[in-house]
Amino acid sequence: MKSDTRVTKLLGVDVPILSAPMGWVARPDLVAAVSEAGGMGLVPGSLAVEQVRADIARTQELTDKPIGVNIPIAFAKDPAVIDVVVDAGITFVTTSAGSPGKYTPILKDAGLTVFHVVPTLYAAQKAVDAGVDGLVVEGVEGAGFKSPHEVASMVLLPMITRTLDVPVVAAGGIVDGASMLAAFALGAEGVQMGTRMLASTESGVHDNVKDAVVRATETDTTLLNRHNRKPMRVLRTDLVSQVEADLTDPVPLLLKVRDTYEGGDLSASLQQLGQVAGRIDEILPVAEIIRRTVAEFEAGLERLTARHLGAAVPA
Repeated sequence: MKSDTRVTKLLGVDVPILSAPMGWVARPDLVAAVSEAGGMGLVPGSLAVEQVRADIARTQELTDKPIGVNIPIAFAKDPAVIDVVVDAGITFVTTSAGSPGKYTPILKDAGLTVFHVVPTLYAAQKAVDAGVDGLVVEGVEGAGFKSPHEVASMVLLPMITRTLDVPVVAAGGIVDGASMLAAFALGAEGVQMGTRMLASTESGVHDNVKDAVVRATETDTTLLNRHNRKPMRVLRTDLVSQVEADLTDPVPLLLKVRDTYEGGDLSASLQQLGQVAGRIDEILPVAEIIRRTVAEFEAGLERLTARHLGAAVPA
């Protein structure tokens, strides 16, 4: 597949599939594998500046294809991360978890393409007004920190794509070609995968975490900390059951996340997984995930065309 959408044109990639910039999950091997397969791998900018610098450099050693960086504004406290990104020759950035007005002008002045992650139509309008080139539209199905305004992708995507004329990448609920095709039908021109990429061969997380994804059902994640209006979608575990009622801030529980992701201790921290964990039943190499996704997307498009428009499906 060599897709011709505004997303692929802006990002300089063949396949409109991005990997989610998951901290301590999207390590250089995973990010590079996504880009090598024709998509856009994203380095997480939520880590310490020197770690981000090292991760970018290592990823660039593994691939000469385009890579991007995510800057989560609320967590990337050191503005030096902007200099790191620009100095490394990165041309694509996603921003999230904060005001798009904070870094968009600086990044745009440096010649970068900027997409902002949004959970509502209001946030999307603010981002466009701030001058972003496109949006990552994230439904409540996805993993990690979520907006207290819980809107599913099926509702959110068409609202935004019908209102705002900018390229949109759909995030939350994307796991295969069928979900990618659904996102495109709702106006998206690209998709972002998180949990599906976590459960890949190249993902840096411990096999215990990958096995938990394979075992999970569609009901095995929950929005933790809803009552404090700071929800986060995580895998249901004994730890979640212990803290759910009294939790005021999930961040301290994430301080031991490396014990989980790298050490395999599922009781040490919270595992941020999306609802699509229930649809993942095997660990695959990134290239195979993207190959299957594209093949299923194209086959589904042909099937729907034949069924509803009367066109013949090619042999």
